[in-house]
Amino acid sequence: MPVIECDVEEARATLEAAGATITGGNTDHERWRAEYGDASAVAYDEKVVVQGARPADIEALLREGSGRAHCYFDGASRGNPGPAAIGWVVVTSDGIVAEGGERIGNATNNQAEYEALLRVLEVAVDYGYDEVEIRGDSELIVKQVRGEYDTNDPTLREKRVTVRELLSNFDSWAISHVPREINERADELANEALDEA
Repeated sequence: MPVIECDVEEARATLEAAGATITGGNTDHERWRAEYGDASAVAYDEKVVVQGARPADIEALLREGSGRAHCYFDGASRGNPGPAAIGWVVVTSDGIVAEGGERIGNATNNQAEYEALLRVLEVAVDYGYDEVEIRGDSELIVKQVRGEYDTNDPTLREKRVTVRELLSNFDSWAISHVPREINERADELANEALDEA
């Protein structure tokens, strides 16, 4: 549950401008409540607490953007194709900024890897980062995005195009293959999501 220390009236104005639904607080300590996307927020004195299925929906609006982020992604599929899930983590010099894991229905492992990459890039774009260093443990996906490998699979080709479109939002980007142990948190999030029945 992210806690954002900020001017809560400025935060309210930002959320209102983005189209969030704002209501009064439920207790004497709550200044206001907001609903936006798959997230909700409660404002107290000098801080906003964000909750919901996708806290990044609100958090990205309220945190200051720019700078560099490290983005980790992982996809998991049981059956290939079979039940699939994704995990992703955004890290800056301040630590983990956002992370998530969710089921995505049935997919191949490579489709799940691409979905995880797309999700972490969407979050990084929402947060307004200028530069991203992307890391994943799928050598195939990394080399396809870099243009070193091609793909005959139309689904993967389409996902690669979408990834490249998202990457155009950044001043600079790099993607590299890392061992699974370096990508451990994203892997855990994907597998935890798969294990949830």
